[in-house]
Amino acid sequence: MSGILPYLINALLYAGLAFHFWRTRWAHAVHTEPAAPSHDAVEHYAVLVPLGLHTVLLAQSAFGTHGLYLGIGNAISAILWLTVLIYWLGNFYYKLEGLQALVMPVAALASFLPAVFPSLQPLPNTEFAALKIHLLIAMFAYSLFTIASLHVLLMALLERRLHDGALPQMLQRLPPLLAMETLLFRIIWAGFILLTLTLASGVVFSEELFGKAAKFNHKTVFGVASWIIFAALLTGRHVYGWRGRVAVRWTLAGFLTLVLAYIGSKFVLEVILGRA
Repeated sequence: MSGILPYLINALLYAGLAFHFWRTRWAHAVHTEPAAPSHDAVEHYAVLVPLGLHTVLLAQSAFGTHGLYLGIGNAISAILWLTVLIYWLGNFYYKLEGLQALVMPVAALASFLPAVFPSLQPLPNTEFAALKIHLLIAMFAYSLFTIASLHVLLMALLERRLHDGALPQMLQRLPPLLAMETLLFRIIWAGFILLTLTLASGVVFSEELFGKAAKFNHKTVFGVASWIIFAALLTGRHVYGWRGRVAVRWTLAGFLTLVLAYIGSKFVLEVILGRA
């Protein structure tokens, strides 16, 4: 129980922030006064409390004496840790505030997963620099596409509620849809570049370790499929001006395919088949 308790506390801290943001931003109707800028700053820096604990717990569970422990629990936890960090840093430059109530519940669940699905064996071949670079780039790509998926869901919600007439306070404070759409495609472009580098670094690592460009397996197939989906989305945006519901569908399809490429395969191997 003592081993689970810190993870439970971390999850509850994230969940508490999620509830606060929902209660103060989403649950109130049009007549609620916006929060003062100083209040916004306090809330912004309050995210550092669960994020800091998350950092410590993730470092303890993922970095061991025998190597890097990156099972499904630690992998998802690391991706959401990086997602929260990118969101927190991005909030200095972009109005990403509407994502708090979406990011925090997912982070709460992810931060608790290492306690439920502990990594029992270290990841093989982590002594190779190519694998370390590959994993780092992949984590950034996953995190950016996680933010893009949450962002596109927020856009879809805003578009739907605009037709209803009455918006919660949080939706009133968001930038116009066109501005949000511009930011979405910037995030997708950054994620796509990192995904391209992930696939390329995977080829380099495979060459270094196995002497061939890539292993043909479900991870490779879904990884390439997600790259094709996002490439088609960005091409459609540039050539045909795709936006709105088309962007929502393609973004979510690409993200779900990417999830199947790595997280899905680890879930099947570790949880269903019981293999490390």
